[in-house]
Amino acid sequence: MEEAWYLEEAPAPDEEILAQARARQDNLTKPKGALGRLEEVAIQLAGNQATLTPSISKPAIVVFAGDHGVAAEGVSAYPQSVTGEMVRNFSAGGAAITVLARNFDIPFRVFNMGTVDSLEELPNVEDRRVAPGTQNICNAPAMDARQLEDCMTAGKEAVESAGDIDLFIGGEMGIGNSTIAAAIAVAHTKLAAQAMVGRGTGITDQGLAKKSAVVTRALSKHLPHMRNGIDYLQRIGGFEVNALAAAYIRAAQKGIAVLVDGYICTAAAMAAVKVNPSIRPWLFFSHCSAEPGHEKLLNKLDAKPLLSLEMRLGEGSGAALALPILQSACVLHRDMASFDEAGVSRSD
Repeated sequence: MEEAWYLEEAPAPDEEILAQARARQDNLTKPKGALGRLEEVAIQLAGNQATLTPSISKPAIVVFAGDHGVAAEGVSAYPQSVTGEMVRNFSAGGAAITVLARNFDIPFRVFNMGTVDSLEELPNVEDRRVAPGTQNICNAPAMDARQLEDCMTAGKEAVESAGDIDLFIGGEMGIGNSTIAAAIAVAHTKLAAQAMVGRGTGITDQGLAKKSAVVTRALSKHLPHMRNGIDYLQRIGGFEVNALAAAYIRAAQKGIAVLVDGYICTAAAMAAVKVNPSIRPWLFFSHCSAEPGHEKLLNKLDAKPLLSLEMRLGEGSGAALALPILQSACVLHRDMASFDEAGVSRSD
């Protein structure tokens, strides 16, 4: 039987280039380690891209949208119709991520993976609706095997159709998807639901308790049946979350760096790493959001976020804001002079 595309290994970083990049950082005109995390980013990108002059000059943003059956449990402050309305807002350029994409001149598209409401044809929106929302994970698996494959294919094609890019930023939109993210986070960390569930769209204390109970109920149903990463995606994932995970895998396989956004995108990244551990070196993490479970999930991934701005918007907005940091790390690594080149004395 032919191996599924998403199980094929991503290229490993070039160890020789990694060593040379570390040596270069230590020879630049600054105290050793003075650029902090920027040095780590530049070195990792150099190893990934197999060059001492890494660059990020051709990014692309794709937002995946979808609705969730678990919304019927009352876990969100907003009705499901908002998902489709926000897709229209993305298309019109009025959302935070579209403002940032325009400001940074980054190509932007939306993949509608499964809004409850069917939408008219919209500019920059691809209609990839698998179904009008997933099943309620409290009662059944989120999707069947065919629907999961449709999600994986869409994520793969989102990357492949982006053209010659060197950075992929994924975003998400879906009422109820912070509950799905929390379920994925709990499944992978084995922490209590209360530690991983946040206010999402701004629910009350009562809503927060209900949301934790929903995650606990769903996992008690599905955990005994989840043997591998694909089982996790099919049983407790979402159409947009699974497409996002697939996009992360495909980007890494193609040698494209990934800048991961907030809590929901990090949950998708966690699920993607569970499916294909070889992609982990290609994932860079943009920020730690205000969702309480995000930091714990980042810790599980041994990930150090670049920013902490108390954001909880999603859409890929935190990743877009962190993009200039990756680009600055590359420019500093490439263009700073060494001690010898500048005629600057070294420390004793």
